[in-house]
Amino acid sequence: MSPEEWTYLVVLLISIPIGFLFKKAGPGLKRWGAAAVGLGLTLFTCGPHTLHSLVTILGTWALIQAQPCSCHALALAWTFSYLLFFRALSLLGLPTPTPFTNAVQLLLTLKLVSLASEVQDLHVAQRKEMASGFSKGPPLGLLPDVPSLMETLSYSYCYVGIMTGPFFRYRTYLDWLEQPFPGAVPSLRPLLRRAWPAPLFGLLFLLSSHLFPLEAVREDAFYARPLPARLFYMIPVFFAFRMRFYVAWIAAECGCIAAGFGAYPVAAKARAGGGPTLQCPPPSSPEMAASLEYDYETIRNIDCYNTDFCVTVREGMRYWNMTVQWWLAQYIYKSAPARSYVLRSAWTMLLSAYWHGLHPGYYLSFLTIPLCLAAERQLESALRWRLGPGGQKAWDWVHWFLKMRAYDYMSMGFVLLSLRDTLRYWASVYFCVHVLALAALGLGLALGRGGPGRRKSGAPAPSPASGKLREE
Repeated sequence: MSPEEWTYLVVLLISIPIGFLFKKAGPGLKRWGAAAVGLGLTLFTCGPHTLHSLVTILGTWALIQAQPCSCHALALAWTFSYLLFFRALSLLGLPTPTPFTNAVQLLLTLKLVSLASEVQDLHVAQRKEMASGFSKGPPLGLLPDVPSLMETLSYSYCYVGIMTGPFFRYRTYLDWLEQPFPGAVPSLRPLLRRAWPAPLFGLLFLLSSHLFPLEAVREDAFYARPLPARLFYMIPVFFAFRMRFYVAWIAAECGCIAAGFGAYPVAAKARAGGGPTLQCPPPSSPEMAASLEYDYETIRNIDCYNTDFCVTVREGMRYWNMTVQWWLAQYIYKSAPARSYVLRSAWTMLLSAYWHGLHPGYYLSFLTIPLCLAAERQLESALRWRLGPGGQKAWDWVHWFLKMRAYDYMSMGFVLLSLRDTLRYWASVYFCVHVLALAALGLGLALGRGGPGRRKSGAPAPSPASGKLREE
């Protein structure tokens, strides 16, 4: 592990006991104490580069005050433009920010765009209420009022997820501050249930990254190996990549759980990033609060099992970095300048790559996803319905295997980063996933889609996971 990775891990681990300290605190101590801790961590890890986050916050707050009816688009343009400036500092002869500054800036961008969208929704609702002349009651998730500058700063610098996520909306943050009877919200048992696989994942990361170091792929000797060895190598590289993020995101979720952050009654049917989807009246007494069943789905960032064992590329995206996936679906995909599913996905992946950074490997990897999505969508609609139950089960196993290989392949661009290294590796395996995806897409187009009745009769019973995906 690099020194930066050790620092990230320490920040994540100290967030857990801090969370227990804040859990039963009042709204004022939670707001300003959590902001003080987050600002302290930012200053410690970023130093004078903390100024970048402050400028981004002040710029967004000014846009919200000036144009509340259109501040979402303005905030998106402002924060994404600042990301370009932020990443071009070295080209301009200015000090290069630390990796921690980049992490803070990434999460801050998500939070500020979401905040602007929530303020815009509030403004629209207020205008409709004034036009109609009567109040229908606050819609689900609507803010009570526009946050002040200090409230915006406290949300932005809240220590929860400040460097690794999970992303959370301002409404989720307010619900934590105003949480009724926080002592009744369970923390320790949910934390232990969530944390237990993290040490195993950590050991697997250390072992796999030691046995299959990424740096070997950049050496000339690697390309003298036989093709099967080169093909195989991307599997443990992606495995180590997953294990590292599993540990980081589980630890980040544990920090939230310790503080009771993102806890909602199960009846609210909360989902990652967005929060509750159903109205759920707050408990009126400690006894009532203790009788409720709670979950932490709002701050859930990774579903390790389904990431590894779901069948399709599309499902795999849903279970990875779940709160950010919700943000991309809500604020990018829905407003994409296209109606086609594949084109909207391509637009979303392009902006996701930009959000991650300017390295060519991000763009090569992310823009391969729409091709895989189109191929699996076309081929499944053309072929799967033709198979019997046994054939469909075999199809799903083959689909799962190819999905994992596609992610192995795309992960190489994400970890190698440079154009030369990524294309060199992909060329050494003959761009196999691109070729396979194009062949599958061509075959699906040649066979055509099955008829609605025939697809329905041949379709398997939907799984709970697929039902959840349709709801989202």
